Amino acid sequence: MNDGRCAWCGTDPLYVAYHDTEWGVPERDPRALWEKLVLDGFQAGLSWITILRKRAAFRETFEGFDPERVARWGEPQVESALKNPGIVRHRGKIEATVKGARLFLEIESAEGFTPFIWSFTGGRTIQNAFASMKEVPASTPESAAMSKALKKRGFNFCGPVITYAFMQACGLVNDHMTSCPCHPRVKALSPGG
Repeated sequence: MNDGRCAWCGTDPLYVAYHDTEWGVPERDPRALWEKLVLDGFQAGLSWITILRKRAAFRETFEGFDPERVARWGEPQVESALKNPGIVRHRGKIEATVKGARLFLEIESAEGFTPFIWSFTGGRTIQNAFASMKEVPASTPESAAMSKALKKRGFNFCGPVITYAFMQACGLVNDHMTSCPCHPRVKALSPGG
């Protein structure tokens, strides 16, 4: 039993902690948003728990996801990352991260990465009220619009399903089940909520 939590997190302590403290919490820090977008791209074809277990190694490999540092990477750094068993060793995704760092810097200097990302939800969290994981969509018009805009700017590994997972992770969308202690309605009804 998981005390009403969203069923996807199961009982793995790492997954439960991620669910309870990160997933669905609005993220406004541009560097953190970029990191989560990159990690969601690396997740493509894998489970999220795999990425969570490797997150520390990803952070070390990609220099704390400092976009200015990663944007300067060349082939030697890409080759080094490809040899690191602590991360997902996929050349296309590693190269997309380097390219994404450069694109992040362009957006950050032009309009700000945070306002750009949050523009797809009108700057606010979309609060859903799903009673079952079966109700949660794989993508939405907002995630499709974000995907299209990111691809137009040159990002890779950002289809509408990936961008919806990213939106959930960063709190642009709150998809905690209505029975979950992390759902705002449940929090409001709990003592001290």
